[in-house]
Amino acid sequence: MTAAAELSHTSKRFPGAAAPVTALDGLAATVTAGQVTGVVGADGAGKTTLLRLLAGLLRPEHGTVRVLGGDPAGDDPALRDRIGYMPQRFGLYEELTVQENLRLYADLHGLAAAGRAERFAELMAFAGLSAFGQRRAGRLSGGMKQKLGLACTLVQPPEVLLLDEPTVGVDPVSRRELWAIIYDLVDRGMSVVVSTAYLDEAERCQEVLLLHRGRLLDQGPPADFAAEAEGRSYVLSGLPPEARHRLLTALGEREDIADVVAQGRRLRLLAARSDHPPGLPAEARDTGGQLAAVPPRFEDAFIARLLAREPAEAAMFGGGATEGRRDLRGDAIALAGVSRRFGAFTAVDGVSFRVRPGEIFGLLGPNGAGKSTLIKILCGLLPPSAGTVEVAGVDARKAPARVRARLGYMSQQFSLYGDLSPVQNLRFFCRAYGLRGRAVARRIDELIAEYALDEVAHAPSAHLPLGYKQRLALATALLHHPDIVLLDEPTSGVDPLARRGFWRRINQLAGAGVTVLVTTHFMEEAEYCDRLGIIHAGQLAALDTPDDLRARYRSADTPDPTLEDAFVGLMAERGDG
Repeated sequence: MTAAAELSHTSKRFPGAAAPVTALDGLAATVTAGQVTGVVGADGAGKTTLLRLLAGLLRPEHGTVRVLGGDPAGDDPALRDRIGYMPQRFGLYEELTVQENLRLYADLHGLAAAGRAERFAELMAFAGLSAFGQRRAGRLSGGMKQKLGLACTLVQPPEVLLLDEPTVGVDPVSRRELWAIIYDLVDRGMSVVVSTAYLDEAERCQEVLLLHRGRLLDQGPPADFAAEAEGRSYVLSGLPPEARHRLLTALGEREDIADVVAQGRRLRLLAARSDHPPGLPAEARDTGGQLAAVPPRFEDAFIARLLAREPAEAAMFGGGATEGRRDLRGDAIALAGVSRRFGAFTAVDGVSFRVRPGEIFGLLGPNGAGKSTLIKILCGLLPPSAGTVEVAGVDARKAPARVRARLGYMSQQFSLYGDLSPVQNLRFFCRAYGLRGRAVARRIDELIAEYALDEVAHAPSAHLPLGYKQRLALATALLHHPDIVLLDEPTSGVDPLARRGFWRRINQLAGAGVTVLVTTHFMEEAEYCDRLGIIHAGQLAALDTPDDLRARYRSADTPDPTLEDAFVGLMAERGDG
């Protein structure tokens, strides 16, 4: 088969504080033409470096990189026009409109003026942006921004398209639309290389490059990887809701189980060995639980491979102090008819729901639905225009300071002080929360150990890898032992192994009585929640358990719908999909 790109013994290092950091180490791989090739790996695996080498933005330190038979970092402008690259972060001009951004890219590529109007109309229709040509890019939703970035990359149609995690922070409807666009491009003869932190997306690729610490572990179709986990995948069903958090924590500590995640009321297990099925826990057996073997998936093999190389990651966020007041009587959170208007625009419209103490409550919705506005209202940072908000039994409008004393908050973007080290950030926030004297040093030592921040405790926080930033942000949110934790898309862009460690800790907190409200676009994370509230256009469109929500969309064509199927179906009913 024809190769779109080839890497031979390719290495790339970057300067580091103490020593150079090796991003790629002797990588040898071939990207087959005319298909979707996925690049998968944990944080720091080398995914972005690989794509930048293929785009010609970096030169290898050793080895060679060839794309379409030429050197992408060479002086051939014709070759550069045959390669399209969309970076991980939105790189367009937010003050320009959709049309103006397209016009700028057309100028950069020297597109003839005569064909521009037709090309722009085709691209906007292709990306679903026809109605937004005069809207400023900064006013677009996250999904629309990604589609605009892709449209600009396609102004001069490339032969090889490189996409660096294009769906991070994008809602499930937009994710499906982006993947439909990707396969449409492949059908037209384009070769697409896409890096992703979502393992369900890796299964959509025709071939996968699995990277780890700058090296290629393996390459092949996703089904070949999944076959490696044959005989190790199980589902534990029939569990009472009150036992799920406790069992998930207990099973995660057993040596015969390599991995365990929640799937609604069920738990999915990965046995440590294919010849040794896990035993049914006594608590599950006593309550009618059933253990059944299921076909393996790509994710099972991916996790098994990484845990075999990084066993310490399995214990991340383990144990730790979970004490707090936990004296909540009644609901932890209660919203009744809450609305929030910004001039003529209504961001939240008559939302009502309640969250019980110790519950993990997921808040889902498309980009721009009003989730972050609701989080700010719950924190007392925004007063509602109408309705009532009670948090830990306190009126958030009348006593926002008392509410914040009972809350821990982790924002969507890293919001700590980048110039301060983790220890300095924790010390600062200890004082902000009223901790003094010996309690400060004791609490900081606890959190540095609990969140495995020892190696980076005194490095500038701005320079930390994303996974470490996430650990530090969660540790800071839990400094004062809050009764309620609000997490706004906390794992966006974080690799699957770090995401598991994060959710293991959240499950422990819920088991200890801490109430957790989390917003997410990642449907596997939604499965970890006890109940889900789905927001659409500022209104509550659904309030249900993950299992019951999936059951609504079961049909002859889709006998076992995923939570993403249910979400997309609900959005279609509401006129958004």
